[in-house]
Amino acid sequence: MNLKNLIKILYKDDYYIVFDKPANLLVIPTPKNEKNTLENIVNEQYKAPNNEYLLHPCHRLDRETSGIIIFAKGKKNQKLMMDEFKKRTIKKEYLAIVQGRVHKAHGEIKKTIMHEKKEPALTRYTTIKTQKSYSLLKVYPITGRTNQIRIHMSMIGHPILGERKYARGKDYPLKFRRVALHAKQIEFFHPVTHKYIKINCPIPKDLEEFLLHVR
Repeated sequence: MNLKNLIKILYKDDYYIVFDKPANLLVIPTPKNEKNTLENIVNEQYKAPNNEYLLHPCHRLDRETSGIIIFAKGKKNQKLMMDEFKKRTIKKEYLAIVQGRVHKAHGEIKKTIMHEKKEPALTRYTTIKTQKSYSLLKVYPITGRTNQIRIHMSMIGHPILGERKYARGKDYPLKFRRVALHAKQIEFFHPVTHKYIKINCPIPKDLEEFLLHVR
């Protein structure tokens, strides 16, 4: 195995491993039963001694989204962390490049999302910088609905760059190969040790190059 292709570890202890998920990679198989998933890859690359446990994701990231994702060593630890997500004690921060100029320095989006049922959802954001055709935001999903950030940004007329599911790409001038969304930071109290943990993830090269070269 080529070590250059190892999924990067951002944090690890006796109970959890936090990975830097590459863009365009599923976390778990869909009903199509894809084998090239983050779950399968990390269980191959970071096999437990004597196969004493498997690594299980504690939350989800979209296929196109890059950045921080927590995996648990075994089902028991997975449940403990998933319970923390359900209680909304875990703080998540994303970077998003969105279409158009966002004029508010801070904003809050409180709009219901329709999936199988109506789900109340809350997203907050801070504008880092604006250019003529795009804005860079820090985004904080307070609730954890599926595709929440993508849906909410499209609802307010600033879809994420590369958005093709919740906005029509042809309606916007800037193009990108994927949804320009990155899970940058996570903060939580460890469900086993109760220590405060804060983890940051570097911005990936594709987003970095865009920000350097597009004005």
